[in-house]
Formats: sequence, C-alpha cells, structure tokens
Amino acid sequence: MQSENRIFDDLAKMMNGIAGTVAGAGREAEAAMRERAKEWIGRMDFVSREEFEAVKQMAATARAEAEALKARLDKLEGAGKAAAKSAPRKPKAE
Repeated sequence: MQSENRIFDDLAKMMNGIAGTVAGAGREAEAAMRERAKEWIGRMDFVSREEFEAVKQMAATARAEAEALKARLDKLEGAGKAAAKSAPRKPKAE
C-alpha cells in the first residue's frame, strides 16, 4: 500500500510542476504579446492622452484669442467707417 501512495505523491508533484510550468509559460506569452502590441502601437502615429489634452487646451486658447482679435478688428473697422463718413470729402481733380 505504501508504494501506491508514493506513486500518487510523485504523480501529484509532477502535475504540480506541469501546472507551474504552464502558468509560467502563460505569463511569458502574455508579456511577449503585450510587448509586441506596444511596438505595433508605437509605430503608428498615436498620441498619448497627455499630449492630446495639451493640444486641445492650446487650440481652445488660440480660438479664444482669435475671437477676441476678430471682435477688436470689427470694432476698429466700425470706428474707421464712422470716421470716414463724418470726414469732409475732397473734390475730384480733373
């Protein structure tokens, strides 16, 4: 009877070793796939979230500045037209 227990013990140890090896191989395969995915994405023209947010903020600032400049220009053009209407006209020389 004792020899049967030893066979089962050896079988259990072997199965435990196989399970550990399979788990290790799975972790290694996952790490390799993750590295390949990083390389593949790295070759593409993707940007990080931080870069995207920075450019988005710069665009919003530029848009606000452009709107302010447009309002200022409209105001100056309006003042220029008003001044041109109120100024006396010179007669045309023939």
